[in-house]
Amino acid sequence: MASTSPLKEKYNQIFTPRKIRTLRESLIGYLFVTPAMVLIFVFGIFPVAFALYVSLHKWRIVRTDFIGMDNYVRAIGNLAYVVIFFMGAGALLAVYLLIRRILTEAEESGVKPWLQIIPGAINTWAVYAFLRYLWFQLPEFLDIANKLRGVEKTQELFRRLLREAFHAINVYNSWRYFLMVLGIAVLTTIVVQLLNRVPRGGYFQSQFSLAWLALGAGLGLLNFTYQQISQVYLASLEAGTDPGIWPQVVTISAGIILLILGWFSWSSAPKSRESWKFWLRILGAFVFLAGGWLLIGEIPVLLASGDKDLWNGLKVTIFFSAGTVPFQLTISMFLAILLFQKLWGSEFFRMVFFLPYVTPFIASAAIFRQLFANRDTAIINLILRALGGEGLAWLQESKGVNLIIGEALGLNLPAWAAGPSLALVVVILHSIWTYVGYDTVIYLAGLGNIPTELNDAAEIDGASKWEVFRYITFPLLSPTTYFLSLIAVIGTFKAFATLWVFRESLALGTTNTFSVAIFLEFFEKLRYGYASAMAFVLFAIILGLTVINNRFQGSKVFYL
Repeated sequence: MASTSPLKEKYNQIFTPRKIRTLRESLIGYLFVTPAMVLIFVFGIFPVAFALYVSLHKWRIVRTDFIGMDNYVRAIGNLAYVVIFFMGAGALLAVYLLIRRILTEAEESGVKPWLQIIPGAINTWAVYAFLRYLWFQLPEFLDIANKLRGVEKTQELFRRLLREAFHAINVYNSWRYFLMVLGIAVLTTIVVQLLNRVPRGGYFQSQFSLAWLALGAGLGLLNFTYQQISQVYLASLEAGTDPGIWPQVVTISAGIILLILGWFSWSSAPKSRESWKFWLRILGAFVFLAGGWLLIGEIPVLLASGDKDLWNGLKVTIFFSAGTVPFQLTISMFLAILLFQKLWGSEFFRMVFFLPYVTPFIASAAIFRQLFANRDTAIINLILRALGGEGLAWLQESKGVNLIIGEALGLNLPAWAAGPSLALVVVILHSIWTYVGYDTVIYLAGLGNIPTELNDAAEIDGASKWEVFRYITFPLLSPTTYFLSLIAVIGTFKAFATLWVFRESLALGTTNTFSVAIFLEFFEKLRYGYASAMAFVLFAIILGLTVINNRFQGSKVFYL
């Protein structure tokens, strides 16, 4: 029998037919996924990353100087430093949570994946090398437009400038550096997988890579915040002033920490087995919450130094969302329950209620503009006069609706109780009218998923219609309500088209939501960098609202 060399035996042990088949299937799977990943990067990740790049520059049509956080400070004041500081601290907290999860899963699985730390670190090194390459490459691409000014524009010239952009010294060196690190990462991954063949090795390697990425991001953000604050202090010392940023960061940080401690103390109180521990934790929670509330009282001072148009846009957006979402969901739930009763003509009314959603919003907005026009012959004003009232300016009225109602009742309300303008109320009515049909159809689908046996059993036990709705239908509709409320809140915060169509100059900006303010900065004032910074502020607000909604409303969702 022919002898087999030790090297071939080792090869056969490592690359068994089953492993070769698994590797081939994995490669085929990655090849299928690659086009989708390319599309996600080109149309999803890259535009967001480029907008972040733009927001860090002074950018009016063309890119000029790198100004760091200046656009964000202009938008939300010194609160920008606090937010970036907490983002860095949050990234470091994510490192701790990832490491703790890795330790827990490794202990439960009985494996020792610690050698995967090395390829995880080198993978992170490759990611940051690629970001470094993009940082050098983007300016070269963007400067092509400047080089084409004042010369005859030909395809040959553009190709030559494009080649020069790719072969610029910094760009070429950073690209070679990235390829070298990528090669090291691939080689290290293969070697470690051969030396440390543990179950779910790829999973642990990805977790270590995420931990290294979070560590680099956290330290980078904290260092960036420190550098930006140091520059502000240096400029302030030369001017003989004190910006007071560090005391604000420390004060607000301490306040947020106390609020978190108060929440944990409040949440742990019901778990106390002794009454004195329960009341002690409740008392501690009140103390922590009160102290935290006092310390974060510095936030309004920070916000006061921000952009007035931005905060006015946020206020209008909050009015728009608060005036739309609750009424929209309430009306649609009522209509869905009514149509679910199999009444005569219910199919026809389902179609009628859904028509506003499929109607082009430009057409429906034009009809609403005529209904609520500022003239005596407008239909709504005619109805008001027929009822003994007076005609209103509607879309051209900047006064708060609460003040208008107060004046009609002979009340003198303070300015802070003005509420949304009458012009914004018209937009709210149009939004409710548009989306009630869509929400009704979704609620009808949710009602169809509730077993009729539950309602029948409750009615047999003597439950009234209201009790069946309160204790069975409404809780089991909570997944649908959660979905619709989440979509509605996000939609109202990024709404633009309808508000732009209804916009009137005489409304004095009372219908300018956050999205409209961003549009004006970008397309009318041509401040691309500042508009991008405002867009990221809006993104942070929407993300925060989504997290809060998931945290509080998500825990009250009941599934069958």
